[in-house]
Amino acid sequence: MGRGKVQLKRIENKINRQVTFSKRRNGLLKKAHEISVLCDAEVAVIVFSPKGKLYEYATDSSMAPEKLLVGFAISGIDPSPCAHRFGVRTAC
Repeated sequence: MGRGKVQLKRIENKINRQVTFSKRRNGLLKKAHEISVLCDAEVAVIVFSPKGKLYEYATDSSMAPEKLLVGFAISGIDPSPCAHRFGVRTAC
């Protein structure tokens, strides 16, 4: 028996929202690790919390968040409103 479908809307309760963020962030990072191991894929995940804290996963040290953000900046794509934390200037 499967789980019920989750309605995608903002969680109003601050504590529940933080707990959900933490659980889903950990699940996302775990899945990123799994796909990198199972499929021998290069994976990089960058997550910013609502307070601006950085969480990352990268299969290779050359894929550090700073380098990825610089790559996005060079391409003209704005990777995040928090890109300025790394001194990255974007096209926007």
